[in-house]
Parts: sequence; C-alpha cells; structure tokens
Amino acid sequence: MFTSNRDLMTRARASLNGKWGIAIGISMVYFIISAIAGSPKYLKIIGLIINGPLTVGYYIVFLSLIRKEEVRFSQLFEGFASFLNALGAYLLIIVFVVLWSLLLIIPGIMAAFSYSMTLFLIADNQEMDAFKAIKASKEMMYGNRWKLCCFGCRYTGWFILGIITCGIGFIWIFPYMIAGFAHFYQDLLDNPAKAMEQTIAAS
Repeated sequence: MFTSNRDLMTRARASLNGKWGIAIGISMVYFIISAIAGSPKYLKIIGLIINGPLTVGYYIVFLSLIRKEEVRFSQLFEGFASFLNALGAYLLIIVFVVLWSLLLIIPGIMAAFSYSMTLFLIADNQEMDAFKAIKASKEMMYGNRWKLCCFGCRYTGWFILGIITCGIGFIWIFPYMIAGFAHFYQDLLDNPAKAMEQTIAAS
C-alpha cells in the first residue's frame, strides 16, 4: 500500500533531523553551481551539459539521507561517473516535455510527471542508460501522476513562506522538498506490485 503524501512529508522531516546542516550546505552548493553555469549567455551551454549529472549527484545525496546512509559532500559530484547516461536522460526529458507541450500545456505537464523519476533511477543505478531510465520512470509513474501532483501542491504554502521571507526560507524548504520527493521515489520502489496493479487496471 502506498504511503500517504502527508506521511511522506513527515518522513522527509524525520530524515532531516540531525542532517539539516549538511543537507542545506550541499543544496546551496548545488544551486550556486547551477546558477553560475546557467546565467551568462555563453555559459548556458555548460549549464545544459552539467545539470543532468549534477542533479543525479544531488539525488544520490538525498537517497543516502533518507536511507540513513552516510552523506558526503563528494556525493554531489558522483553523477559525473555516469555522465553520458545522466546527460542523455536530462536532454531527452527536455525534448520530450517540450514536444508534448507543443500539443497542449496539460500533456506537457503529464509528460513531466511521467519522466520525474528518471534521474532518481540513474542515481540508484548509474549503469542504466537514458532510454531505459525514462521507460522505467513512465512505468513507475503510470497511475501515480496525480498523486505526485498533489504531493507537489502540498509544498505551495512553504513556497509562499519562502517568498514572504525574501527567499531566506528556501534555504530550508528546498532540502525538505527534495527529501520528500526522494521518499516518494522510495515508496514507489517499495510498492512495485501495487504500481503494477494500477498499470493493469488503467490499461
């Protein structure tokens, strides 16, 4: 049975107990690198190239955190060990979401939800190639896209708080959010039979 979204958020907070410092520190480094690589026009191509592997590393950090394993700053860069898989998956997600969005905004959003577990899958199995990761993500998310949408909406109030605090609140909100999505991914892994039942029922 899938865990409720409320309980997933509770688990996220529990996972961060005693780990807020390193989670915030790694998150700040991640966003600083992403911002530097993607801001000036001549660096945007660099951002496009490194964002996939960097995000995979970021997810490796949070998967270790929620699984109560050792969390290290160096994990942020472990995604570069699967550079081609991470880059390929990142670019394919962008292309597929854009193509679906050309039809209508709703199909684009649904596609984004379908591919949302792709980089988590590569973080868990760095040998997995981009197409297999995307296919596996679609299978995991079939019947679970609305659940993920509702889960994301639960952070709306926190985002408003972050804006009200002139962005300062996001220092805590982003690690909390990523920990929550890591728990969402883990919950899908822990319930493969249930996910398969939903896929069959919807077919």
